[in-house]
Amino acid sequence: MSVSVGGGYGTGVDVATARWLVSAEAGPVLAAAAAETDPGSLAAGERLRRRSTPERAAAALTQVALRRKASAKFGDGAARLFLTKDGLEQATRTDVARWRAGRFADAGVKRVVDLGCGIGADALALLDAGLDVVAVEADPVTAVLAEANLGRPVLVGDAVELAPGLLADGWAVFLDPARRTTAGRTWRVEDLSPSWAFATELLAGRPGCIKAAPGLPSGFIPADVAAVWVSHRGDLVETALWSGSGVPGSRTALLLPSGDELDAGVRADPPVGPVARYLYEPDPAVIRSGAIAALAERLAAHALAPRMAYLAADVLEPTPFATGFDVVDVLPFDERALRGWVRDQSVGTLEIKVRGLDVDPAVLRRRLKPRGAASATLVLTPTPGGARALVVRRSRPSGTRLDRVLSTR
Repeated sequence: MSVSVGGGYGTGVDVATARWLVSAEAGPVLAAAAAETDPGSLAAGERLRRRSTPERAAAALTQVALRRKASAKFGDGAARLFLTKDGLEQATRTDVARWRAGRFADAGVKRVVDLGCGIGADALALLDAGLDVVAVEADPVTAVLAEANLGRPVLVGDAVELAPGLLADGWAVFLDPARRTTAGRTWRVEDLSPSWAFATELLAGRPGCIKAAPGLPSGFIPADVAAVWVSHRGDLVETALWSGSGVPGSRTALLLPSGDELDAGVRADPPVGPVARYLYEPDPAVIRSGAIAALAERLAAHALAPRMAYLAADVLEPTPFATGFDVVDVLPFDERALRGWVRDQSVGTLEIKVRGLDVDPAVLRRRLKPRGAASATLVLTPTPGGARALVVRRSRPSGTRLDRVLSTR
């Protein structure tokens, strides 16, 4: 039975069309498609069908649309890649792929088997880092596109069947299990392909990395791997599980592109205390990695409630691992009082942050009926004195003092 790995579904083309798409013959058609302002329009399709077959015209227009979308993930390099919808969705961001390749290189790895390379984003970074790579992809169409992206052959086949032979010579392994079923994208570990058991067994006795979902439940993380929660420009993008690199059992938050790391270590929960002059909202990688206590220790801060991510302090310390806020006011957590405050302050742009309370921010925002020219941020949180609504402003270091800047969305 074939196991799909790396986002091979949703290509929209057959193998023959894919081979044409990556050929020199397709160059003029792709260029014409790239010149279209709206490649998804009927007019664009009609113009391109005059130059090629309907299938090839559709493939070229789809490729251009995907490349434009991919620029947010790959920058200028997107214009040179061949993509699929699902492959783009699951592909690693460039900064993250470069970090992973660098970590492999720093661990002394020379050769990596990429089991389920998808469109080849990680394999490209590994090659750029000077590592030898064998790329494997289950879907034949995606493999054709990946070969064009990598400039080298891609093995087409089942990862479970091919892995034993490919890894017998001591190669390191990288695996990004497919997180998609026939019903769409999934975050259930039980739905991963190959299975989670197969993936984690690959790490035993060899250097390797598994790219997992950012919300991977802690119970699925083997005790002897180094787990890294990766945040890219504030977005939590993955949980990376490493063998042969890092301290076994360690749990770390990583911020990219800066490269700042915070090790969760083994610490008691931070003390609980009252609302203070400043509030910290930790980066999601800090929260997921369990490094809240480490951050609280570094900032001399306390929690507002047990097992709560928000931290409070009377002195604001600069840190890349959290956003700092000035606490401007403390309001009761009461809808009528909050609606009156929003009305009296002429707040029209209202950001609501919630932790530890059963509140839907979008629903509450509509019920508070914001109108006016002012902007504000409310943080709804438990405190030792009960649930409260904190009026906050983002704090920004500027020279030797702190400028208070009102939050805008």
